[in-house]
Amino acid sequence: MKFKYPAFLAICLCALGLISFLLAPVHITVYLAGDSTMANKAINTYPETGWGMPFSAFFDTTVTVKNVAKNGQSTKSFIADGSWAYIANNIKSGDYVLIQFGHNDEVPTKRNHTTEEQFAENLNRFTNEIKTKGANPILITPVARRKFEGDHIVGTHDVYSELVRKVAREQHVPLIDLDKESQDLLQKLGPDNSKYLFNYLIPGEHPNYPDGKADDTHFNELGARKMAEIVLNGIKALHLDLADRIVKGQNKPVVNPQVK
Repeated sequence: MKFKYPAFLAICLCALGLISFLLAPVHITVYLAGDSTMANKAINTYPETGWGMPFSAFFDTTVTVKNVAKNGQSTKSFIADGSWAYIANNIKSGDYVLIQFGHNDEVPTKRNHTTEEQFAENLNRFTNEIKTKGANPILITPVARRKFEGDHIVGTHDVYSELVRKVAREQHVPLIDLDKESQDLLQKLGPDNSKYLFNYLIPGEHPNYPDGKADDTHFNELGARKMAEIVLNGIKALHLDLADRIVKGQNKPVVNPQVK
């Protein structure tokens, strides 16, 4: 049977198009579950910035980042207000869920406090439900607070960070030790220069904080980007498939998706 050249060319092009479609990376969603250090921020709190905001700009068009983190959240309140159900009901095979809690879980005086046992139970629940859906959990230790004694950084999450590490070991899931890595960065910068990563403002410097601000927990834009870079480097170091979707060179614009 003979093919006329135009018809044969058309068939070849269709075949190539089909092959390209079949080999193209499947679109995935990366969910961020955590507290105020990760969360998207309202305009009236700027320059306070959660590290999840710049994080979303570092992926190619095959990835959608949905930041479900909220101010004040612990693992307990994340379950109670339906945030976890939103993720659990929407994740699909191949998706990722980055989980970073501890800031509010660990403080006994906070309304959303969880005991050590409850904290571990909730992390185990999260990872089990993610794996059941064929998705990929990544546990992240809570990012460091800026606390120095003299010239030395002091850890404030030691107990709860170790619980995250323990669950990661037992569940055989990837761990990014953001507590350790961020402490190392703050130590390198020192007591004074480390302030430039946090929401530190003198009175009159910004209209959102007319009386100034001295916040050793929440980041400004620079600090959020530095923490996001630590997490991205962790993804690369773990050799996760997600690392192949981190853009090389120019990044796409930051978008804060509406998740609900």
